[in-house]
Amino acid sequence: MAAAWAQEGFKHGAVASYPSHQNLGKLKIAAVKYESDEETRPAFGKLNPNEHGFLPVLLIFENTSDQTLLLDRMRVTYQYPGAEVRATPPGDLAYSQSPKKPRTGPEYRAPFPLPKKKNPMAAVELQTRAFGAKTLLKGETASGFFYFETRHYRRAVIYITGIREAITGKELFYAEVPLDTP
Repeated sequence: MAAAWAQEGFKHGAVASYPSHQNLGKLKIAAVKYESDEETRPAFGKLNPNEHGFLPVLLIFENTSDQTLLLDRMRVTYQYPGAEVRATPPGDLAYSQSPKKPRTGPEYRAPFPLPKKKNPMAAVELQTRAFGAKTLLKGETASGFFYFETRHYRRAVIYITGIREAITGKELFYAEVPLDTP
């Protein structure tokens, strides 16, 4: 997945290079929110998911332990004071309804049916950039986007649970990665 991003011009840095990162034992996690057009352009081109009600958050996992980690039961939520938003599966983004702009003038009906506009949230970039790793081998890095149907709030965190060691099945402690730098 990282090789495909490199060909298309999108790369991420090392986990420690981001101000919003946490260490969960020997698992390092970074979270990066993408809000502005300048931030989203390298990853999604002309599409800014925020304009359609979705906040993309890039998560980068670096496993420096000697254990393989299972990510298949991982749960990722966006939490801010008073609320929690679950990640929207990338396959559901194409069926989302973005907020409609209010009509300000008279409504004219065309004498013939007009072609329907394609939902911009059906863009292939949203699917290919989504997080899809089910396991994280020792010494490996995995990354991808999670999409939350919300705007960004100050003091928000990404809350991650359900990461397990492959051999023992023991679940790692939860991680809270702040999205705003102090």
